[in-house]
Amino acid sequence: MAKERKNSVRQSIIETASRLFYKQGYTSTGINQIIAESGVVKSTLYSTFRSKEEILMAYLETEGAISDKELKDATEKFEDPKEKILAVFDYLMNIVQKKDYYGCHFLNIVSEVTKEDEVVRSQIKKQKNKVRQLFHQILEPIEKADLSDEIYTLFEGALAGNKVHDDVFPVLNAKKIAEKLLN
Repeated sequence: MAKERKNSVRQSIIETASRLFYKQGYTSTGINQIIAESGVVKSTLYSTFRSKEEILMAYLETEGAISDKELKDATEKFEDPKEKILAVFDYLMNIVQKKDYYGCHFLNIVSEVTKEDEVVRSQIKKQKNKVRQLFHQILEPIEKADLSDEIYTLFEGALAGNKVHDDVFPVLNAKKIAEKLLN
């Protein structure tokens, strides 16, 4: 029973912090706001997480798992590797048009931390490398694995371009370029 309660408290803190980090940014979100909005007392938060950075790491791990699953699910609807790649861009098109989309969770955080924040940057790089690996795995059977980093760069560029312009055209253009590369 105590373990279930601890997990519930932990989940509540992560969910609250995730919403706040995503919507208003990591540096703009204070511990006191997380405490107030999650409904936990300060001592409980600090017995669950030693620091705000530890909460951030849990957020990145949680969002990474969600992102990995959604990307994989988007590609599994197809057999053809080209269609799988294009499905990733279609998935991206769908999420960037959502009203509550504030950009890529990982690019948002990496833009807020310094180069010296190696633990955080390493976690972000780990997640981004999973996306690179997904493209590599998709393209390997058709001997186009050498294109995987180019496709990955288009994917990341589309995310960044969408964040800057708050428009779908970077995603549309990235998909068009990917399609040309795969022909």
